[in-house]
Amino acid sequence: MIAIIQYQAGNARSVKNALDRLGCPAIITEDAETIQQASHVIFPGVGAAGPAMQYLGERQLDELIPRLTQPVLGICLGLQLLCQHTEEHDTQGMGVFGVGVRRFPPDDRVPHIGWNSLQDMQGPLFRNVPPAADVYFVHSYYAECCAQTTATTHYIRPFSAALQRDNFFATQFHPEKSAQTGALILQNFISL
Repeated sequence: MIAIIQYQAGNARSVKNALDRLGCPAIITEDAETIQQASHVIFPGVGAAGPAMQYLGERQLDELIPRLTQPVLGICLGLQLLCQHTEEHDTQGMGVFGVGVRRFPPDDRVPHIGWNSLQDMQGPLFRNVPPAADVYFVHSYYAECCAQTTATTHYIRPFSAALQRDNFFATQFHPEKSAQTGALILQNFISL
């Protein structure tokens, strides 16, 4: 069973719908025991970093998530909260990825909304994903490129479209909204 972490941050239902289309049983939960017993964990998110971390902290999920040993996939805000720190609300993250999250510079093109191409893809999430595949983004903050970057995208500046460290994977884009490419990336994660 796949656990989708519920923490009042948006898109858990759309992630579950995407998994349903792939025929993968999943449950939306904030129960620590259920999360620990899952074969895979997805940590999605759409929303604001400060309130999200507060909600996780009140339930000690901010301590549980970095200790998980099964494959974990952070999506969008989930990626950002797995990083060291985000400029959004000056929020301390969980430190799984040793990189900071910054706000795009003020511009009439922020937030970054829409389809954009992946570059420099590496690692198991991107098995059989064609070069320069397009995926769907919605965000105003980005993780800088670092040693844990496994895909990049350019929007105003280059940034980490995906990160990996050990059993932790994360995408700034939304695979559940990224058509066939996103379905393949989710399938690759589930196959880990």
